[in-house]
Amino acid sequence: MKPPVRRAGDLDLGHVVLAAGVELESTIAIRHTYNPDGLQGPQDLEPEKVHAYTRRQGLRKFPTDPPACWLVFITDGGLRSRFLTAYENRGEVDAERTATDRYFDLQPSDLLVTLRDRLVIQWSRDAVNWVKRGTAAAQFTILEIADPAEVAFPDFDKVVIDFPTLLEVVESSRYRAWRTALASVQGIYLITDSRTGRHYVGKADGAERILGRWASYARTGHGGNAALIDLAGLDLAHTRDFRFSILRVFGPDTPKIDVDAAELHYKRALMTREFGYNRN
Repeated sequence: MKPPVRRAGDLDLGHVVLAAGVELESTIAIRHTYNPDGLQGPQDLEPEKVHAYTRRQGLRKFPTDPPACWLVFITDGGLRSRFLTAYENRGEVDAERTATDRYFDLQPSDLLVTLRDRLVIQWSRDAVNWVKRGTAAAQFTILEIADPAEVAFPDFDKVVIDFPTLLEVVESSRYRAWRTALASVQGIYLITDSRTGRHYVGKADGAERILGRWASYARTGHGGNAALIDLAGLDLAHTRDFRFSILRVFGPDTPKIDVDAAELHYKRALMTREFGYNRN
């Protein structure tokens, strides 16, 4: 298959790298392919294996003094190359050098983290040249930026999320399945302050459901609860230490009296009025 014709105005890798605030001169792009002596197939694309394979480079055909930022791609059929991860190169580990290989101190980097497994570029025709300086790789055309992979919803009794994840659940398209599930039930939930260990037992009843109640925490940090309002007033950043879980769920037609009784039970069981953030 012939590579696509490059046209003025096409989005390329250089646009993305520069938009991330990284100089092209400080970057290299590396394209891995599957082979019996390294990454043998998709099953090997685990962080540990990719890291081990990438940090070992032969004495030939690799820059003598590679730059700080390494962008790692994997073959995706033909010259299509999918972005795997990025590393910060802290230099060669001289003590590990052998007669054939060099080993580098590579540290995981968050550069382009939101594009992992989503960004697909067209590698150059000289596919044998699997490493490119950033200034050369900048010309590689971007073929695809796929939608983020959706996050499957676990069982209700397995939900434990921190505050940053709560924001994603409420806002990100990746969590559509979560929003559907949480919008379908009433329930009793638990907020744990990971900084202090204190708890808050809350309920989501009526039309609000768990999703509506948790969306309030995402917007405000406190959800309108008196003790949490006071806490946020002292230190708004403290709300990012909250962890959210579900103690019990009820169908949408469950009478309010049953939900109230369950809330009272968990307040008593966890003693959240005596030692937690419940005030009633």
